[in-house]
Amino acid sequence: MTDWVLLGLIAAVVALLLLTVFGFVVYSGLFTEVVVSAGSPPVGTMTLAYKFRVGPYGESGQLFTDGCSISSKLCSIGVYYDNPHTVSPEKCRFAIGRILSEGDAKPSDEQIKRFQKYGFKIFTFPAPSHVVMATFPFTTPLSIHLAVNRVHPALDTYIKERKLCAHPRIEIYKQDRIYFVCPLARQGDFYVPEMKELERKSRAAAAEAEDAQTDITGVDNMSEASSISMEATTDSRDTSVATSILLPFPASRGREEADNRSEHSYSESGASGSSFEELDLEVTGDGEGAPGLLPDVGYAGNQEVADKWTKEPIAAERGEE
Repeated sequence: MTDWVLLGLIAAVVALLLLTVFGFVVYSGLFTEVVVSAGSPPVGTMTLAYKFRVGPYGESGQLFTDGCSISSKLCSIGVYYDNPHTVSPEKCRFAIGRILSEGDAKPSDEQIKRFQKYGFKIFTFPAPSHVVMATFPFTTPLSIHLAVNRVHPALDTYIKERKLCAHPRIEIYKQDRIYFVCPLARQGDFYVPEMKELERKSRAAAAEAEDAQTDITGVDNMSEASSISMEATTDSRDTSVATSILLPFPASRGREEADNRSEHSYSESGASGSSFEELDLEVTGDGEGAPGLLPDVGYAGNQEVADKWTKEPIAAERGEE
């Protein structure tokens, strides 16, 4: 009889432990519905202290810890520029830090010096106009893992179905919520200086490679064009054909297209040609809502765009180059 009592106690303890674990997971957000929407952002202008890294996103945890150790009262922020499903882990680019101030408030000199002392840099993100966004409970450390595995796929689906260019992926940890924000316009404003510099170098290398290719193909075109032009001296129409062969427009157009693709290389969308009319955008305080966004919207239409989350050059959009 004693053995049965002991087994019963053990079973009760195991059941209680399982219920506790289950309750903990549920409290962390296991069954929380992920709702993705497009509209006005949940945040405004932000000044942040950050560290920039190139490497696996799994290394971001230590950077979050570094920021929290300096000031535990501030909100954390993570900005991810590349799609880890299409970009190798060692090439992913991200910035992690703490939000020093929001809106019209300014960070104190003491805060800035404290973070700079430990290798953080200071940068300001403007208030995004319109975004794709979602939220998730931030009640336990497990909430972060659940959010990453549930929210990002939902964002991917929403952006792809509507053929949008929404990047980079910004995660803001504020009180008991995690905000996932993907700007729909002026994405370059959300590139930290190190990211902009990498993009400049990438575009310069691409331009040099295209120039080299143009030089190689240009030799063949010149030789062919020379024979055509020599045979065409008695026919003005043939001369016109030869002249058109020598025109450099195709090469220059290809370079412009390459630059434009680079500017939207961090997007999950795989096609182009959508309209903001498809989105249920919230109306702003002045009642104008989404229409004012249209001139600034970018769309993705190639594999290079799909490789980087919205994750692209911003310098060109801002006129900083």
